[in-house]
Amino acid sequence: MQEQLKLENQLCFRLYTASRLITQAYHPQLSGIGLTYPQYLVMMVLWEKDGQPVNDIARKLFLETNTVTPLLKRMEAEGFISRTKGQADARQVIVRLTSKGRALEKEAECIPYEVGKAVACRSITPESAPALYETLDDLIQTLSVGGR
Repeated sequence: MQEQLKLENQLCFRLYTASRLITQAYHPQLSGIGLTYPQYLVMMVLWEKDGQPVNDIARKLFLETNTVTPLLKRMEAEGFISRTKGQADARQVIVRLTSKGRALEKEAECIPYEVGKAVACRSITPESAPALYETLDDLIQTLSVGGR
């Protein structure tokens, strides 16, 4: 077998596995506040800046709007967000936090710390994390269609 075809030599496999396992580490924390991991990502975008168009949310999450829209519909049904037509452009849908969604931010404050403890390892320290973020950001930028 050729070396480049061995699973152990695949960057994609390591990234896939790490992503899947980190998402699993979030599950106990998020289930406690009634969110899935993708919903948590949307909430973080809205906690940072409320009242955003669906297109902007999708772009920040590196997702297509047709992936985000069903997620937003479920979140609206659960009372976390509201969706309204834009005033300037009725084709645009603006997503806003409800009071329930805003209150969830306080409950979620401990999640990064708790997950950080769960995924702590010898090679990722507070000092080394910024370099890892930079490397991953570079990879994401390179792989993004149109260099988002």
